[in-house]
Amino acid sequence: MSLEDRVMELAAEIPPPDERAVEEAGRRQRALSKPPGSLGRLEELGLRLAGVVGECPPPVPVSPAVVVCAGDHGVLERGVSPWPREVTAAMVRNFCAGGAAVNALAKTVGARVSVLDVGVASALERHPSLRGAKVRPGTDDLSRGVAMGREEAARAVLAGAGVAEELVESGGVDLLVTGDMGIGNTTPAAALISAFTGRSPEETTGRGTGIDDETYELKVGVVREALALHAPDPDDPINVLAAVGGLEHAAIVGVILMGAACGVPVVLDGVVSNAAALAARALAPDSVAYVIAGHLSAEPGARIALDSMDLRPLLNLDMRLGEGTGGLLAVPLVQAAVRALGEMATLEELGFG
Repeated sequence: MSLEDRVMELAAEIPPPDERAVEEAGRRQRALSKPPGSLGRLEELGLRLAGVVGECPPPVPVSPAVVVCAGDHGVLERGVSPWPREVTAAMVRNFCAGGAAVNALAKTVGARVSVLDVGVASALERHPSLRGAKVRPGTDDLSRGVAMGREEAARAVLAGAGVAEELVESGGVDLLVTGDMGIGNTTPAAALISAFTGRSPEETTGRGTGIDDETYELKVGVVREALALHAPDPDDPINVLAAVGGLEHAAIVGVILMGAACGVPVVLDGVVSNAAALAARALAPDSVAYVIAGHLSAEPGARIALDSMDLRPLLNLDMRLGEGTGGLLAVPLVQAAVRALGEMATLEELGFG
């Protein structure tokens, strides 16, 4: 079986959400000791989570983990970011040492940090928090040729899926958060979002790490060139990932698909994760039911991607760091939605039924 076939086999394993559990959760919501709708979007989230795990009330997720997928990008040679490629490896080491924003926020919400090297250009030292599954040392320049081969894209998807499966099956993780690290990775994110939504590079491209006007215009042009060169077909998502994606984008696709296949909710971080979720949806339409938009990234493509999937972000804090930081901050809201649904008394129990 080819790697692409294995990806398609994984995608085919994802069932639709359990509508009976959703209906039961709806009935329970209406019976709780509160005015209907008074908990706002927490009520909607509770129903969504019941459908994901197939139970009402769903169990409270107590063992969250963020998977930070890391890779480098050949398009950086075009000058789309002022930061050098070496920063990717330096930040991966920082994640492993516990000194990054993702570590601080993971500690705040009680989540473990798992880092996946799927395409960092530099060699990395072994570490208990680091999973090594390097497909290749970074992609090629997507504006001059394909970013990677189809089999490489599929291998990266399966690498992400493998980490997610390990965390769920062996590590007892019951809530996954997607994270990313890769200097220059908002350029392929914009290209992916344009490819899957049909929106223009001018709409999907943002300023990433805070580039100036001249660099921004260059970046938009690079995304436009890539789309014109490859004309990626959204009905062939592996081709889209290979042509204009990044290794970490593909790995996040795998995290989403495996989370969905295991019945574990997946909280999305920012624009890179949002772009990956579009690819996951193209591979497995039902995967969207398993993802939760943790926050709204300040990158313009994030809203376009989330709107396309009919996902409403839980938070809007003007964040654009990546790493999984925004997704982690949504973890307590996920837990609160489940606790409200499962632990509140009903009106009948209070004698008003």
